[in-house]
Amino acid sequence: MFTGSTTNRALAIFAIAAALLIAIGWVPLDTDTGIVEKVRRQVTIGDALAPTLASIFIGVGGLLLFFQGASPADGRLRLANLRYLALLIGLLLLSFAIMRWAGPAAVALFGAGESYAALRTTAPWNVIGYFLGGTILIASLIAMIEGRPSFRAFAIGVVASSLLILLYDLPFDDLLLPPNGDV
Repeated sequence: MFTGSTTNRALAIFAIAAALLIAIGWVPLDTDTGIVEKVRRQVTIGDALAPTLASIFIGVGGLLLFFQGASPADGRLRLANLRYLALLIGLLLLSFAIMRWAGPAAVALFGAGESYAALRTTAPWNVIGYFLGGTILIASLIAMIEGRPSFRAFAIGVVASSLLILLYDLPFDDLLLPPNGDV
């Protein structure tokens, strides 16, 4: 039944434990509102939605890894694994830096003297960083997995980032896409 490597099972158990810790411990102790809040017939996203969804995804990923079949690798950590992980972390840091600083840079260049703090809730300034950082993140992860950059990977990044903006930014007036809530 459990044909995966010992390393995969250990990682899976760690992911499942982290998911449970997030869902049972961190979310209730660190959030002031529930998953969805209804105040005077207006439904808004609660503080607990994002970390709860994250814990669900981490837990499902851990379960899938735990019950996966045997892989051709022997399950030992190799230098190639560490290089892949370093590249992955580098791409994440680069994408998050672009996500964080693209909006303020665009306002500094084209904002007609306004500050980013004053414009971070208005279009198009509120989506510039999320769109550029998200597109680069998705496209570079696809290129890394496929072993080469492609227009297809870039197009998927554009479409996915655009859909996430449409899904999260348009329906909720009081939601700020990352990193606008922290700027």
